[in-house]
Amino acid sequence: MGYGSAPQLQCRRRRCSGLHASRVRRAIFDARPGIKSRVKSLHPHAIQSAADLMAPRCGTVLMTLPLLLASRRVATRSALLERQLRRYHPHVQGRIRALAARHTRLADLAASFPALLFALAVPQTGLDPARALARVIDGQSLPDAAAAAGIPLWLRRLPPEALTRPITALPDGELFRRQIANHLPRSPKFAPIWLQSVATVAEVAHAQAAVWIARELVRAPPRTDPARLRLISLWAWFSTQPTTLGHTLIDRRWTPNMQIGSALAAAEAWRTMIVLHVSLGSQEIADMWLQPGHVDGYDFIPLNSTTDISEEADAMQNCLRSYGTNPAHNRSRLWSVKRRGQRIATLKVAVRFDDPLPGIAELRGLRNTAVPREVWWAARQWLHAHDLLRIDMAQRKWGTASLDRPTWRAIWRPYWLAKRQIPEWLPLAPSRRALNAL
Repeated sequence: MGYGSAPQLQCRRRRCSGLHASRVRRAIFDARPGIKSRVKSLHPHAIQSAADLMAPRCGTVLMTLPLLLASRRVATRSALLERQLRRYHPHVQGRIRALAARHTRLADLAASFPALLFALAVPQTGLDPARALARVIDGQSLPDAAAAAGIPLWLRRLPPEALTRPITALPDGELFRRQIANHLPRSPKFAPIWLQSVATVAEVAHAQAAVWIARELVRAPPRTDPARLRLISLWAWFSTQPTTLGHTLIDRRWTPNMQIGSALAAAEAWRTMIVLHVSLGSQEIADMWLQPGHVDGYDFIPLNSTTDISEEADAMQNCLRSYGTNPAHNRSRLWSVKRRGQRIATLKVAVRFDDPLPGIAELRGLRNTAVPREVWWAARQWLHAHDLLRIDMAQRKWGTASLDRPTWRAIWRPYWLAKRQIPEWLPLAPSRRALNAL
C-alpha cells in the first residue's frame, strides 16, 4: 500500500465449515412462528443470511430451513405419541400400538382422545369398531367417531392410565358432561379405580348417582373394592322408587348431598333389613319356644315377625334387625319386656355354651344399657315357669336355612324389570352368597 493512496481492504470469504452453529439455531427458532428464542432476536436480515448460508455451498448439500423445521415437527410429534403410548397399561399396550401403526390419524388419538384409541383397540363385547375406525381415518370429527364407538365425549379428558379394561356403557349428555367435568381424578394412578367405580354406579343405579360417586371419590378416596359399590348403587336406585318394597325397607334414603361414609352406613343398614325379611319371610314365627307371660308387673311379649323386630329396634335403639338369621336357624328367640305398656328391655333367649337348655342370652334396656336386678329376676321366673325339656332346640347349620322366595322376588322384581335383565350377582333364586357379596 503506497503512501497517500486509498486503503485497499482485503475481503476474505469465510469458509462454510466455519459457520457458527449457535447463529443458525437462533435463526431457526426466531423463524418459527409461536416459538420464543431464549436469546435476543436477530434482525430479519440476519435470519435471511443464516438461511442463505445453509443453502448448498462449498460442495456440501444442506437441508433448507423449511425441511429442517418439518423434520423437527415430525420428531416432536413422534416423541409426544411415544410418551402417550407408554402410559397405557402393559397388558393392552401391544394392541394399541398395533392399531396406532395402521394410520397417522389413529396414532394421533393417543394425544387427542386416549379413551377413543383404547376403545377401538379394546372394544366392548359385541361392538364392531370398523365404523368408528373408518370415521377416524376419513378425518371426520371426534364427536362423530366417539359416537360410532359408543364412547362419551367427557372421557376425552381422562389420561391413558385410567383405561385398563373394556369401556362399558356410560352416561353422556350436555348436563352430565358439565357435572362430571368438575370431579375428574387428579392422580393418574387413581384414575382406573375412579373410572371403574363411576361405571359400576352408573350401570347399577343411575346417572345422578354416578356424578355423586365421582365427586366423593375425588373428595375423599375410600379404600373400597368397586364391586362393593353394588350395594350402595342398589340402595341409591331404590331410594328413588317409592312404590317398591325395597324402598319401604330404607331407613335413610340417598341424596346427592350425602357424603360417602354416611351413604355406606345407610346402605348397610338397608341390607340388614333385607336379610331380616328374606330370612323370616312375611309369616310369623310359629314356634317361639316359650309362652307370653306376666311376672311381677312385667309383660313378656314375643317378637315373632319382621314388623315386631323392626319396631322394637326403633323403640329401643339397638341392632335387633341384625338378628334375623338367628331365629331362622333356630338359634334364638326374641322377646320384648314391658311394664304398664312401656318397653323396658329386649330379651334374647338362646342356648349358651354347653348348656343344652334355653337361657337368657341377652337382656338389655334402651340403647343396650343395663337393666335393674328386678327385671332379671322377673325374666328368670318367667323362663323357668316353662317345661324347658320339651322345647325343640335342634339347631340348623349356619347358612343352611332357606330364604323366603316370595319376599326375595318381591324386593328385586322392580329392579329386574327396570334394568331389563337379571344379573348374575342378583339371581332369581334367593341366595345368601349374593346378599353377602353386595
